[in-house]
Amino acid sequence: MDGKSVTGIHHVTAITRDVQRNVDFYAGFLGLRLVKQTGGFEDGAQLHLIYGDQLGSPGSLITFLVWQHGAPGRVGLGQISEIGFAVPPDSIGEWLQKAMSAGVSVDGPKKELGETVLRLRDPDGIIVKLIGIDLPAAAALPDMQALRRIRSVTILTADAEATAEFAARFGYRRVAQDGPFTRMASDTDVIDLRQSAGFVDGAPGTGVFDHVAFRAPDVDAVRQMRLDLRDHDGVTNVHDRKYFLSLYVREPAGTLFEYATDGPGMTVDEAAEDLGQTLMIPPADAARADDLRVILPQFALPGEERWPMRDLQFIHRFHRPDDADGSVIVLMHGTGGDETDLMPLAHRAAPRATLLGVRGRSTEEGINRWFRRYDAVTYDQADILAEAAAFAAFMGDAIRGYGLDAARITHLGYSNGANLLGAVMRLHPDAVSRAIMLRGIEILEDAPSSALSGKQALILTGARDPFARMAPALETSLRKSGVDLDARVIAAGHELAAEDLSAVEAWLSAHENR
Repeated sequence: MDGKSVTGIHHVTAITRDVQRNVDFYAGFLGLRLVKQTGGFEDGAQLHLIYGDQLGSPGSLITFLVWQHGAPGRVGLGQISEIGFAVPPDSIGEWLQKAMSAGVSVDGPKKELGETVLRLRDPDGIIVKLIGIDLPAAAALPDMQALRRIRSVTILTADAEATAEFAARFGYRRVAQDGPFTRMASDTDVIDLRQSAGFVDGAPGTGVFDHVAFRAPDVDAVRQMRLDLRDHDGVTNVHDRKYFLSLYVREPAGTLFEYATDGPGMTVDEAAEDLGQTLMIPPADAARADDLRVILPQFALPGEERWPMRDLQFIHRFHRPDDADGSVIVLMHGTGGDETDLMPLAHRAAPRATLLGVRGRSTEEGINRWFRRYDAVTYDQADILAEAAAFAAFMGDAIRGYGLDAARITHLGYSNGANLLGAVMRLHPDAVSRAIMLRGIEILEDAPSSALSGKQALILTGARDPFARMAPALETSLRKSGVDLDARVIAAGHELAAEDLSAVEAWLSAHENR
């Protein structure tokens, strides 16, 4: 067989909602090697993890887009429903015992299309089959019982005939029929097409597969495929993914296919012995690389020190710098933001601080907020009280659960987050000691007279901010309560400006250790 024209699966990509559990399952339990961690090539703020054999060889790769805390998808028509990995036939019993000991959902073993199959579910519910078949690994992992390579994917299709004809373009041929299943084989693996007309359509989200990529011998083959498909609906342009060059296309029944070159491969920017150790940023995002390294979720590989995540009332995200100094900045985003929005600003202002970004729980037309509103300047007071109490309880749980030093915590909120932060200071005086409110206004209709002596706060109001007229009421209330308040008007609108960063940096430097 000509090594330059090998057909088969290059990689399979799925979506996870919990990066640490994903790493624990694929690198820990299954024993695959994490060969690459990178910002996404379509969205640099989306972490992309690639697992495979010892060298990240095509045909061994399963990759994950990380939608941290994202909504679940739905497995259905026009989607991959399962991935199968080849393992040594005599290892199936050991894998069964390992799964049962680890509490991994497992079914089988059973015979399917003449092969012994053990069916597992990963933490997102994705089905991973271990198939006892003697297939060689391109670059074997150290464990003798380890996964060797991808054996199969299963595709749910409303038109197996049309999907089969399209798959033939990528080097697959029909080899078996078993009830609703059509098995097609390449040089190296198989795809099983399950005729499922009448089943629900798939929906994107976490816990589902995104696409399957097939191997192209070289760049010319990818470009030729693009020409061959020029009249096919949904074909994309050729994309440079640094580790391979590819194009995407949906087959007639809706499953997303990719055609990807074997090279240059995973070692193009890391030595073989160092694969997966460094977070890579796509070249197109080089200008914001520092921000992305703060925004992208952190994780620990098996055996590394980790900060265990707690299941608390609010979705949240930590960023811990390598040289963390023990200080913590709690971040509260504005309307439509999320827990990562303020991380770049906070990291620039205090590079050694641990950042705890929190996501508001009150949604409005699908966007994140901290409390409900009736219109732009009329707010649901009962909801403010409820969310302020919940946030104060969250802070107590976070301090205890993560072992944070309460004396070294600063809260930083922007817009809607700043508004709730100002309310929390007065409604729950023990929850916040230092607060930075960017574009904060008064939202309480009946603000309590709280004793806040010893509390410190910075309010930055934009001179051109249409909400600026509502800021003095907040300033007056905080001063009457005894807050050591620094309130300034800066040359900005409601948006964040360069002066916000310089003011926050100087204020933190002056107040963090007081």
